[in-house]
Amino acid sequence: QVQLVESGGGLVQPGGSLRLSCAASGISLSGNGMAWHRQAPGKQREFVASITSGAITNYRDSVKGRFTISRDNAKNTLYLQMNNLKPEDTAVYYCFTLPPPRWGQGTQVTVSS
Repeated sequence: QVQLVESGGGLVQPGGSLRLSCAASGISLSGNGMAWHRQAPGKQREFVASITSGAITNYRDSVKGRFTISRDNAKNTLYLQMNNLKPEDTAVYYCFTLPPPRWGQGTQVTVSS
């Protein structure tokens, strides 16, 4: 059974940092593409960042220069380093992988003073 478990969310002040992790079980991520998405209250889920099996990365414009996606295939884990956080980054963050397509359960990130 494929399972993705996110962790690392929390409450942080504007300008602060968090590192999200997504640990996988039941699947080896080394050959998979992976991504982070987020969903703010009352809004649709949106793409944040992705990384291919070859470590090619892509980001939505609003997080470029602030967020860094990375992967550790030995630990079967995906990461999202988030710096200079803004209130508009507040959302539930989900990790995603394929194949096969799987979502994690999400972790809450709240940026507020």
